Amino acid sequence: MTNPNPILPPDPDLPAIHTRNYEVRAFKVDDGEILLRGAVRDDKPAGLYVKDDVEPLTIHHMVIELRVAFPSLEIVHATTELKEFPHHECPGIAMKYKQLEGLSIARGFTHKVRELFGGPRGCTHTTALLQAMGPVAVQCGWSMRVIEMAEADASGEPVREFPPEAREAAFRSNLNTCHIWDEEGEHVQSMRSGGSMGAPLSVSKRLVKLGRSPEEWGQNRG
Repeated sequence: MTNPNPILPPDPDLPAIHTRNYEVRAFKVDDGEILLRGAVRDDKPAGLYVKDDVEPLTIHHMVIELRVAFPSLEIVHATTELKEFPHHECPGIAMKYKQLEGLSIARGFTHKVRELFGGPRGCTHTTALLQAMGPVAVQCGWSMRVIEMAEADASGEPVREFPPEAREAAFRSNLNTCHIWDEEGEHVQSMRSGGSMGAPLSVSKRLVKLGRSPEEWGQNRG
């Protein structure tokens, strides 16, 4: 799953002082469950905090694992581990994140996370990681649908048709999250009228690069 393209532009000719990395990965457990794993890590350059040290120094490293029901996106199991931390007392907060169990990621998740774990109620870095993981779970809804269609295609079975209410449910978690998904906007109105969302630009460009037609994406995708 490693992407060969750097996510940042080349470093400037300046002394580095801090690196924060987030990584979130999602896996299909079965048709009704997604596994989400996320980590955040803060590193200081070698020698910055400890003179003559030749290795980077990790200041924070937090890991969260969530089991998420699909399609409801309800968290059914949550574990949190503080692997590297600046104070002996830091790991004591980890168990509080069990309160995630039973929450839905579909709507209002960021607000609920701040309410439960914001400020002195949680760990700043763990909470920031959670806020990065929520949108990944939402993105997984589209991936689960793509897998379903691929499996139907491989078996020769017809792709399940979505009635209007099911189509609405499929993209409800995206509503009003950005200008494209404005509930009153052209994109959403088109989809509600039965129109196709169309291929993501990255998919179209990749199909062209492979010498294939972008129309390929539209086949069997409602």
